[in-house]
Amino acid sequence: MDKLTRDDLMSLEEYAKQRKDFRNQVLAHKTYRKVRLSENATLYFEDRLTIQYQIQEMLRVERIFEQEGIQEELDAYNPLIPDGSNLKATFMIEYEDEQERKKALTQLIGVEDKVWVQIEGHDKAYAIADEDMEREDETKTSSVHFMRFEFEPAMVEAVKGGAAINMGVDHENLTTSVTPVSEDTRKALVSDFQTGGQN
Repeated sequence: MDKLTRDDLMSLEEYAKQRKDFRNQVLAHKTYRKVRLSENATLYFEDRLTIQYQIQEMLRVERIFEQEGIQEELDAYNPLIPDGSNLKATFMIEYEDEQERKKALTQLIGVEDKVWVQIEGHDKAYAIADEDMEREDETKTSSVHFMRFEFEPAMVEAVKGGAAINMGVDHENLTTSVTPVSEDTRKALVSDFQTGGQN
């Protein structure tokens, strides 16, 4: 997918006018890009539109309007847009109870390296996680991880041809799978393997 540039973004004034409609558009778009792996673990797959929304929201919240600040946000978020041979996702470990969440994070150290996506008929592709910064320490993992799943050309062709997509986690304290994901989700993710922009 093409990376975002300054020309793709709305000014703060224009975004204020368009925000409600744009937010509704993005929320609808995200519907099939979310895969719940377990009760408390979810993958949110990013693409050009979801990242554009995140950047617009950051600019709005931080009141960023100068060229340098805008470029910094573009540089930070553009790596989360798929490149045609991969899927990119935000992995979240979510608990309503804070104490329960803290306990789970101490038991799930290394989980970010055990999340996988598998194209039917091929090996699992394990996540390449947190390339921007380390998100865990010796005592706990983070509740949020950024992930890239890389696929060989044969895998990409298979999924474009209709192969099912499976996902899961192979961690000693969290072993789960979704096999396969829904057809609506499969179709949404196939668009990430196209080049030239979000479909």
